[in-house]
Amino acid sequence: MKRIAAFILLAVLSVAGSIPASAEKENRSIGENSREARKAAKQQQKASKKIAKKQRKAAKKYQKQQRKAAKLQRRK
Repeated sequence: MKRIAAFILLAVLSVAGSIPASAEKENRSIGENSREARKAAKQQQKASKKIAKKQRKAAKKYQKQQRKAAKLQRRK
């Protein structure tokens, strides 16, 4: 039973290794690759802007809480 399982595993791995995994990427032209790079860079920039906006918003919220706490301390 173990021999059959090992043989099947070996056959599957040999077939998987013979099929080129990146056949589609090899046929792409240089322009397509640069387009994809620009698109990825734009997405990364958009994500970083979104994170920065969330951080600014959190900082403003924290500062507002601090001002409110200081105001309450002065009243007491």
